[in-house]
Amino acid sequence: MADSRAINYKLKSSQLNAAKPRDKPYLLLDGGGLYVEVLATGSKIWRYIYSFEGRRPKWTIGPYPEIGIAEARDAHALLRAKLAKGIDPVEERKRSEQTDADAKRRSVTFADFAQVWVRETLFYRSAAYRTQVVRFLDSYINPGIGQKALHQVKAGDVLAIMEKLLHVPVTADRCRVIVQQVYNFAIRKLIVESNPALAVRGAVAVPPAKHHVHLREPELVRFWGELDKQSGTSALTVYAARLLAYTMVRKSELIKAKWPEVDWKKGVWTVPAERMKMRREHRVYLSRQAVALLRDLHRMTGHGEYLFPMRFLGGKGRPMSDATLNHMIGRLDFGVPEFAPHGLRSTAATILKEHRVVQQDVIELLLSHEEKKEVVAAYTRAELADDRRRALQWYADHIDALTAAARSPAAPADPARPAA
Repeated sequence: MADSRAINYKLKSSQLNAAKPRDKPYLLLDGGGLYVEVLATGSKIWRYIYSFEGRRPKWTIGPYPEIGIAEARDAHALLRAKLAKGIDPVEERKRSEQTDADAKRRSVTFADFAQVWVRETLFYRSAAYRTQVVRFLDSYINPGIGQKALHQVKAGDVLAIMEKLLHVPVTADRCRVIVQQVYNFAIRKLIVESNPALAVRGAVAVPPAKHHVHLREPELVRFWGELDKQSGTSALTVYAARLLAYTMVRKSELIKAKWPEVDWKKGVWTVPAERMKMRREHRVYLSRQAVALLRDLHRMTGHGEYLFPMRFLGGKGRPMSDATLNHMIGRLDFGVPEFAPHGLRSTAATILKEHRVVQQDVIELLLSHEEKKEVVAAYTRAELADDRRRALQWYADHIDALTAAARSPAAPADPARPAA
C-alpha cells in the first residue's frame, strides 16, 4: 500500500537538464519511488517503482522534458492514491487493455474478418480458387451478414442466405461451408466461441456430385477424329486438347504453360507448384507424340512466353482463355454432348486401369492427386518416373492404334452409350 506521508521530492530541472548519458542507464531519484532513468541514448524517462503484495512493479509515466517535474509528481500522487485503495496500477492497466482488446476483437465485422481468413488461410490455394471464394463472399454472403459483428451472426442469418439460393442448392451449401470455415478460424483466434453455420448443416438438400463424363474407347476415337476436322482459328485449341489427353494434366495447368518449363533434352515438362492444385511441383514425362506436337506448336508460338497465347486483340502477353477449350469441345459432334475437357483425365485413367498398364498409385501420380492418408503422404515421395513415362507412352500409342483401327473398313460398330 502507498505511504500517505508527504514526499520530500529532490530533483530540480537544472539537475535533469545537466544529466548526460553514460555507457549504461542510470537513475536520478526524486522520492517515494519516483525517479528519472537516463538512458544510454540520452533519453530521460519518468518511472515509478512501488511495492505491492510482495512484488515490485514498475510504471512508466513518460519522457522528460515532455512531462515536466510538476506533471510527473501529480501522476505519482494519483498512482499512490490508487495503491492506498488496494489497487495495483499495473494490473489495472492490463485489465483495461485486455477489455479494450476484447471489445475491439468482438466488434470486428464478418466481412472484415473474412478478408483476414482469405489472406491467412487460403494463400496456398490457387488464384482461381481464392477468386471463387471471394466471389461467393461478395455476391451471396456479405450482403446478408457482412456488416454484422462476428458474435452477432446467428444460425438463422446463415439459413437466410441459404434459403435465397434454394434454386442452386450446391451454391447454397457452399456458402454455408465458407461461413463455417471463417468461424472455425475465428474460434482458433479466440474471437468467438461458437459456429453458427454448424446448426444449419444439411438444411438444404444437395444433389449427389456428378462426376466428369469419361469417354469409352470408340468415343475417344470419334473425339480424336473430330479434332482432325478443325482448322483455322481452332488450330491452337486442337493442340491444347490433344496435349490435355497426352499429359493427363488439368486444363488450368496446361493453358498457362510456359516454354521454359519444357526440358526438350529430357522430354519432361515441369509444372511449377504455384499452378498446381496441390501446390506441389509436377513432372510430366512426355510421350514421343507429345514431344512431336510440342515441336510443331513451338514453330507457332515459341517466340512468346506461353505455349497457348491469347490470340484476339488486347490479349497479347496473356494465356488462352479458360473457356476456349470448353467452347470448342462443346461444338464437336462425337456423340457425347455433356463431355468437358476435364473428362480427358478420367478417360486416360480409366483406360490405363482397364488395360492394367500400371498400378493405381502410378495413375494417382499421373493425375497429381494428393495422397489421402497423411502418414503415407508424409513418407511417400517416390516419383516412379519410369512407370509414369511408360504409361503415358502406352496411352499415346494406344490412341494411335485405336484411330488407325477405326479407319479400317472392317472396324466394328460402336454400341450406343447407355442412358445416364
